Amino acid sequence: MKRYRFFVAVCLLISSFSLFLVGCSRSASDSGTTAGTESAAGKSDLAIVDSMDLQYATQFSVDYYEDGYVHIHIEDGRDYVLIPSGAEANNLGLEDATILYADDVQKSIYLAASSAMDLFLQLDQLDVIKTCSTTADDYSMEEVKQAIHDGAITYVGKYSAPDYETLLASNTGLAIESTMIYHSPKIQEELENIGIPVLIERSSYEETPLGRLEWIKLYGVLLGCEEEANQFFDEQAAKVEELTASLDSKTQEESQSESVEGTGDTAPTVAFFYISSNGYVNIRKPGDYLSKMMEIAGGSYTFSDLNIEEDNALSTLNINWEDFYKEAKDADILIYNGTIDGGVNSIEELEEKNALFADFKAVKEGNVYCTNLNMFQESSKIADIILDFHSIICGDTTDLQYLKALD
Repeated sequence: MKRYRFFVAVCLLISSFSLFLVGCSRSASDSGTTAGTESAAGKSDLAIVDSMDLQYATQFSVDYYEDGYVHIHIEDGRDYVLIPSGAEANNLGLEDATILYADDVQKSIYLAASSAMDLFLQLDQLDVIKTCSTTADDYSMEEVKQAIHDGAITYVGKYSAPDYETLLASNTGLAIESTMIYHSPKIQEELENIGIPVLIERSSYEETPLGRLEWIKLYGVLLGCEEEANQFFDEQAAKVEELTASLDSKTQEESQSESVEGTGDTAPTVAFFYISSNGYVNIRKPGDYLSKMMEIAGGSYTFSDLNIEEDNALSTLNINWEDFYKEAKDADILIYNGTIDGGVNSIEELEEKNALFADFKAVKEGNVYCTNLNMFQESSKIADIILDFHSIICGDTTDLQYLKALD
């Protein structure tokens, strides 16, 4: 521990002395932590010229200022000022804002929020990720696995115990953490103490699936590829909006003809689950984004009326078999979450986990599916997953991308 603290101190001393020699005015507080110094304050009379148009996301906002400065606000109360290339530090009058230098951010990011990796991949910005907190084996995306194996991305340990020496050596311009960092506040504090700014990715707090996806626009700002980010989001949102409009139109037509089959309370019910190693059944909590995706697709989440006593931020819940049997026995569709234990390949394998599955309506009628391994990691594919849900709700098993029908 003493050797490590000495190493960090020496690194910071050498870095500061080098910057002094070349006449650079950036300080540790400029590049990482609160930008309250006189040099960071700069001009505070720059005006807002535009704001980002957000259709669904509520957990961040972006304001564009004169001379290319950008103010990013995250709903955890933190503010950031992105300094354009070659410009002087300026906190835009926000005394507690964290200064981010675009040149530094776009060269080296430490990504501890694994769900965001696919968004960087979609923006063709994987090379900006220099370090991460997820091993190659834990990623299902081949490009990411290969980048880690090749050393283009370095695994620096779990988010709760990162290798600070490697992060310093990688000239990390920004650490993007998941909300799990709230459980390890000292890690965030240590990162900021050594001059690495921290931004907490809060897409999991978004109320809608497209709100989660719209975070790609924030990464577009940070990476200097807003046009690509906006185009990608608009294309994905259009798929969902087209489906929603179609279902709404169908509902209105059926209502007018006094036929409500397949709509409202009679929409096909869907149960999403997996069997844990200790015998419990793990389900998504009612109101979770995945259950909302099923509802957008035209289904009804089986556990929507389940009384939840647990009050925590987890999106999943373990229930006993008896409760699961009672709630899901008559569900129209069963979807086994294969991202955790590798899933099941047949209805026979499902019944091996519990013979009582043979009593389930969906099993008897052959409406049982399993997700593939990368469904959750491919966070950019929310629209396509919704379309898959819609397909199986309509009884169409052709061209599924993220689900497979079980025989």
